[in-house]
Amino acid sequence: MLLTPCFVISAAGERVALVEARPELPFSIHFIHSVQKTPVVENLEVNEKRDGFDLLSTKYQSFGVGLPFLAEEGAFRQEGDYYVFDHMHRHFPLLQLRTGVGTKLTLTVAGREYRLYERYAPGTRIDLYIAPLYRALCG
Repeated sequence: MLLTPCFVISAAGERVALVEARPELPFSIHFIHSVQKTPVVENLEVNEKRDGFDLLSTKYQSFGVGLPFLAEEGAFRQEGDYYVFDHMHRHFPLLQLRTGVGTKLTLTVAGREYRLYERYAPGTRIDLYIAPLYRALCG
């Protein structure tokens, strides 16, 4: 049991969430783009090996710095007022995010919403990673 892989969210030296890292566990990152000032949703999942995350798709309203737009990055389509990039399959061993002024950084994991922007000051680093339960409980 203590070796069970867990999805950990931590910020400012505290554990925000701890969820069993089941393969293909979906989660999303919601934020307001700092330049375009429009909403962005990134959909990810815990990968099969449970050693990181795969970015599956990104949904946004306007083109801008840091947003995908090249055909080789995925399958592009328009959905109403949004642009969607599907089938991205980018792997990340861990994710480090930061709260920002007006970005409204929010995570949705296992049906629970974490409004990190309400809890942490702008500039706070948010870490998302997979770790065995014993390590997740100690750190």
